[in-house]
Amino acid sequence: MTTHAVGTREQWRAAYEKQLAEEKELTRRATELARQRQELPWVRVDEQYRFDTTSGPRTLAELFDGRSQLIVRHFMHGPNTPEGCPGCTFETDNLIGAVPHLARRDVTFLLSSRSPLPVLTAYKQRMGWDVEWVSSGRSDFDADFFSYMHVPTPHRDYGSGSGSMLEVMELMALSCFALEDGIVYHTYSTYDRGTEALNATWQLLDRAPRGRGEDFSGWPRKRDEYPA
Repeated sequence: MTTHAVGTREQWRAAYEKQLAEEKELTRRATELARQRQELPWVRVDEQYRFDTTSGPRTLAELFDGRSQLIVRHFMHGPNTPEGCPGCTFETDNLIGAVPHLARRDVTFLLSSRSPLPVLTAYKQRMGWDVEWVSSGRSDFDADFFSYMHVPTPHRDYGSGSGSMLEVMELMALSCFALEDGIVYHTYSTYDRGTEALNATWQLLDRAPRGRGEDFSGWPRKRDEYPA
């Protein structure tokens, strides 16, 4: 027998109306935050980052692929995560379907990691993803954007040494750029849990009867690693 509260349809409706009011307020707040995001000052990117791509070496400006907006998902696949991050893989599974729709809104979406291009291409084929995935391993792209986004807190210790956080971990983040008159501008970035809202599975679990649950041992996995 369930231990959860059980009630009548009328009781559910009364509770639901209170919940709905909260959800509408959250939606209004999210709309306002989106507006504020778009009003952040743009920062000119003068560094000539170069990436290895399936079309050969490209600059950051060339990654826009003829569009005026670029979203880069920094995927944790590199010296510190040579097998590819399960969490990044989980999130990318949820993002791939958006790629052709974003393209029709003048936005190029791609993945970027520090691993060599052949390694990334093999992983992409394994996952069945139809998305551009570039290697930034021969540039300071990840190191620079790690330092731009990182806000030191007493709860996180990246260790000692030269001070580079990339000595300890790969960058899990999202960065957005604009291209105007041949000039690239950095417009927005978020990292770690800041990318969570992009993942449809988390949003669906938040609406499921038991939510996200509490036991995350062995979940999420790469989808081809779940038991049959």
